[in-house]
Amino acid sequence: MVVEDEPAIADFLERGLEAEGYSVTTATDGADAANLAKSAEIDLLILDLMLPGRDGADLLADVRRARPQVPVIVLTARTEIETKVSLLDLGASDYVTKPFSFEELAARVRAHLRDRDEASSARLQVGDIRMDLVGRRVERNGVSIRLTATEFALLASFMRHPGQVLSRKELLQAVWSYPPEAGTSVVSVYIGYLRRKLAVGDTPAPIETVRSVGYRLRADD
Repeated sequence: MVVEDEPAIADFLERGLEAEGYSVTTATDGADAANLAKSAEIDLLILDLMLPGRDGADLLADVRRARPQVPVIVLTARTEIETKVSLLDLGASDYVTKPFSFEELAARVRAHLRDRDEASSARLQVGDIRMDLVGRRVERNGVSIRLTATEFALLASFMRHPGQVLSRKELLQAVWSYPPEAGTSVVSVYIGYLRRKLAVGDTPAPIETVRSVGYRLRADD
């Protein structure tokens, strides 16, 4: 999405980005842009700072609250360090100073979309359980859950295969690197640990035992 009140620049950006293969939505007014940015499926926002109807900095803060994961590249004619710092503090992902090169802007768009996709691939969600593979954080229904490294690896195995039954042998190999024939009860012990930690309030952990086969993380919770 491009938010720019100067028609020539808006048209230039729209044509250039479409030539790069992007689908582009354009807004020229701050008030209209706020509704579009918060409701539409926007992957990245290019935002001019000086807008009619609503200040660009105010719009940036509003969009950041509503869509915290969307990269926002600000276009500004201001060059003062204080302005750039304040934009980053408000939640801008990047800024480009006018006049700018389209090639540079396009490169920044590609970089931020690539970073967003990589960050997305580092997060897993099954039902009400969320896992951040990079930050090594887990939460259920907004409640943070502290796991040991082994518990985290075990849960990650389940979350990569939601609804699928994983055998004890598969889990031994995936989490502990034990050979399939290893005779150990470590899987059932750690399943017990994980179930206790994932039980939040009156909601039990969604890990099921499939008799004589293995274990499954329900994907419908």
